[in-house]
Amino acid sequence: MEELVNNLKRDGVLRTPAIIDAFLKNDRARFVWPEYSKQAYVDVPLPVKKGQTISQPYTVAFMLELLAPEKGQTILDVGFGSGWTTALLSSIVGAGGRVFAMEVLPEVYAFGERNLAKLKRKNIRLCLGSGRGGWPERGPFDRILVSAAAREVPEELKKQLKAGGKMVLPIGGEAVYNFASWQAQPFYQQDLKLIKKYSENEFDERDFPGFAFVPLIK
Repeated sequence: MEELVNNLKRDGVLRTPAIIDAFLKNDRARFVWPEYSKQAYVDVPLPVKKGQTISQPYTVAFMLELLAPEKGQTILDVGFGSGWTTALLSSIVGAGGRVFAMEVLPEVYAFGERNLAKLKRKNIRLCLGSGRGGWPERGPFDRILVSAAAREVPEELKKQLKAGGKMVLPIGGEAVYNFASWQAQPFYQQDLKLIKKYSENEFDERDFPGFAFVPLIK
């Protein structure tokens, strides 16, 4: 894991000390199926279940650097999958923060829940359900991370973002993967979008092209 982190630092994608520390504390191998354990430190996405993936480490690092989570914040993690992004966010926000994580597919939820239960962290809460409508009972949120692609930004997520908050999510057409081998080959059809909220109706958006995610399921 340390070698993977060093490679991401050399690539210039991992820069923030708190995010680097979170990567080192949350070994990716703990969040993949046993048959993929040897590939856990390779910079590629890996299958989870039901066509879902644990994202490429480069992509996760890129998203977290854009999101810029901080200690003590309340964060919504949509599409937590294997649980790796939730674990990373949990380490960053610390005991004074909270991570509310959602996953819509029961089998994927069960896999991620098992992985996260082993950490025994008290700042994580999980929900089985679509994150498209967010988790209004737990909001508003300082940060929202979405790890599945929508055709457009869900309005409910924008409403649940605090003024001064940030959201990172992929937007665009559905990515197509070839899982004939563990080296998944996607067609890149999506942009990562960084949204900064200044007030109820004032937002700033930036797009970063060249990514591929599974679709955000209703």
